[in-house]
Amino acid sequence: MSRAKYYVMIIDLQACTGCDTCSVACKQENNLPEDVWWTRVITVSANGEANNGHAYPDVRLDYLPLGCQHCAEGPCVDVCPTAATYRHPEFGFVMQDPSLCIGCRYCTIVCPFTGVRVYAQDQPRYALPFPTGDNAIVHRAQTVEKCTFCAHRLAQGLEPACVVACPTRARTFGDLNDPDSAVAELLRTRAHFQLLPEKGTEPSVYYLT
Repeated sequence: MSRAKYYVMIIDLQACTGCDTCSVACKQENNLPEDVWWTRVITVSANGEANNGHAYPDVRLDYLPLGCQHCAEGPCVDVCPTAATYRHPEFGFVMQDPSLCIGCRYCTIVCPFTGVRVYAQDQPRYALPFPTGDNAIVHRAQTVEKCTFCAHRLAQGLEPACVVACPTRARTFGDLNDPDSAVAELLRTRAHFQLLPEKGTEPSVYYLT
């Protein structure tokens, strides 16, 4: 997809410790209700075997941070009947407007990635009696929500909350169309992969190995 800027998220799996700070930062910044997470860290065992097939202390766990992949060619935008799923007019990545969502979940059905969207069946409940974060999204029952790459922060010249909060600097965010950007340099010099590339959706999240 051709556009002036192409923002991508790069996650270094060698640096990720599975601490879930990114998940908590996202939840706080977007005032997410109880049991709602836009970013999760999946714990997987090395080579697909429990504890890598070894006994303590020779054990190992791998982690996979997971959220919306913000696909450049994702089908979710095309199937939404109310334009609740749309591309940000300036930044180009996939947004979700809860005020327009009718809960049909077509976007979830056509998305090839499991668990990157959240369907809120019930009226939101909060652990705290006051809102948190700077994102003014109103959370509603029977709607679909997901990561927005913190578009409200980008509009202020700030990085996504998860990037800023990561204690190991495992996350890097930037414009891939800028050859001098940190993300462009990382993809030139480090081995990496995208999730389910065979689906042809061109995810905007890259994982360094």
